[in-house]
Amino acid sequence: MDARIARTAAGAKDGAASAAATGASEQVTYQPSEALDPGQAPVDAERVAVIRHAIESGTYPVIPTKIADAMIAAGMLLRAQA
Repeated sequence: MDARIARTAAGAKDGAASAAATGASEQVTYQPSEALDPGQAPVDAERVAVIRHAIESGTYPVIPTKIADAMIAAGMLLRAQA
């Protein structure tokens, strides 16, 4: 076990025990801000249904070069952000 993990775990236990002993009557409530709520994801349900039907019926076009280009572009973006 890493010594840092052991110290952190022991400190968390000690801190929780002392907090429980000193402030047992205090009650902390958590209420997230509505400003931070992202809401529903922007999904076009009709477009999803069309694509799902095309995949199920076997008519969805799979173009290997477009897939490869997208994979390469995604890899480049991930490397640029790191």
